[in-house]
Amino acid sequence: MPRRRRVVLPNTPLHLIQRGNNRQVCFVAEEDYRFYLDWLKVSAGQAGCQVYAYVLRTNHVHLW
Repeated sequence: MPRRRRVVLPNTPLHLIQRGNNRQVCFVAEEDYRFYLDWLKVSAGQAGCQVYAYVLRTNHVHLW
C-alpha cells in the first residue's frame, strides 16, 4: 500500500529526513558536512526555501 501524500500548507515548516542509501554513511570527514551545508544554502536559496534548523548525523540529515 503506498504512503499517503504529504499535506503541504503554505508558510508551514516541514520536517524532512534524508538518509543514506541503505542507511549507509553519508558524512565521513568534517569537509563532507561543510560541503553539504554549503550546497544546502545555495539550493534552498535557488528554490526560495528557508531552513530553520538542521541536524547532520553520519548517516542521515534532519531539516526543518
